[in-house]
Amino acid sequence: MGNGIKNLLTTLWIGGMWIIGVVVTPALFGSLDKAVAGMVAGKLFHAIGWIGIVAGVFLLIWWIWTEGARAFQGAKLWLIIGMLLCTLINQFAIFPLIAEIKPAVSNVAEGMFGGGLAQWHTISSLIYLLQSVLGLVYIWRHD
Repeated sequence: MGNGIKNLLTTLWIGGMWIIGVVVTPALFGSLDKAVAGMVAGKLFHAIGWIGIVAGVFLLIWWIWTEGARAFQGAKLWLIIGMLLCTLINQFAIFPLIAEIKPAVSNVAEGMFGGGLAQWHTISSLIYLLQSVLGLVYIWRHD
């Protein structure tokens, strides 16, 4: 049963990230008003972030439980740790900053030293891209 849950959570997390990032978000921005598309995409990224936290913690525990200390010698565990860190950074550091900046979007919001919505969105996107690539490597190398 544990192996089935591991496979299901892996599929939901990594597959969900790729579907949202590669298929759904471009479709939203291609067919909806930019503000509406951004709001819906933000909700989807937030949801897949929570799925990632649950899946990442489960997979972390699962690999350590099944392989013991050997798990730290293999790439699978480190890929999961990397993905989980990306998820946590976006979910609890970057997304709240974006939510705080978004209501005040204007040239003034950019401030003297930058830090505006576009900059934080780019940082979040790069973290998501890194997480997606780590997920792809995890799937590719998975036995």
